[in-house]
Amino acid sequence: MLRFLLHAAIVVLLTILTQIGGLAWLAACMFRRKLLAFLLTYSAMTVAVIFIAPAFGRTALSCASNGPLQVQSWIYCASNRNYVTPQLADVLEQTAITMDKRYPGTKTLVLDANFPFFDGFPLLPHLSHDDGEKADLAFYYQDEAGYLAGATRSPIGYFAFEPGASDCPKTWPSLRWDFAALQPLWPDVTLDRQRNRAILQLLAEDPRTGRIFVEPHIAQSLNIAHQNIRFQGCRAARHDDHIHLQLR
Repeated sequence: MLRFLLHAAIVVLLTILTQIGGLAWLAACMFRRKLLAFLLTYSAMTVAVIFIAPAFGRTALSCASNGPLQVQSWIYCASNRNYVTPQLADVLEQTAITMDKRYPGTKTLVLDANFPFFDGFPLLPHLSHDDGEKADLAFYYQDEAGYLAGATRSPIGYFAFEPGASDCPKTWPSLRWDFAALQPLWPDVTLDRQRNRAILQLLAEDPRTGRIFVEPHIAQSLNIAHQNIRFQGCRAARHDDHIHLQLR
């Protein structure tokens, strides 16, 4: 019974994290060397998903691109969190191209997007990445020498929060993690105000864009205001470490 519960927990966890991982683990349980079988099965399924996802209205953002639009970490690709609708893919690609033309050498980095299959399947810990029409983008950063192409403050682009005032009370339940112990670990670089303001303006003015979430103090510091740039609310995750984009 304990063994069954252990395998059930693994299936649930892998499904939550990758959508297809639970199925890969079930297949691996038929083999003696489960871990090796899982890795091989999961890898094969991950490749196959790239070709199956279009039937579900999703397309994979390239994890091998060296162009203006890139997935920030292999983690998002390995966990199948790099899928979007064709329309959102076009918004992201055209925005990245425009940013590169306006500021040569600019790399626009995508963080969490969506899983490949089924609307309504949650991409935890996000509350809304469940239909292929949402994606998170990393901020652009700079140091004393200037813009840092392809750089983020944290290894995964999240949880390196920018300082600023907030009116949100510390209530529960809430996803407004502070991770105060992590903040001193991040490199001492700052937001590239010019590029971050430019991409927010481009996205906000795109007629296909619905909402853009950033913390109010970020928008204020960048001196940008638009009806599509909004506050996500006090119970959702903080958005002073990334930009959330969703279609109309």
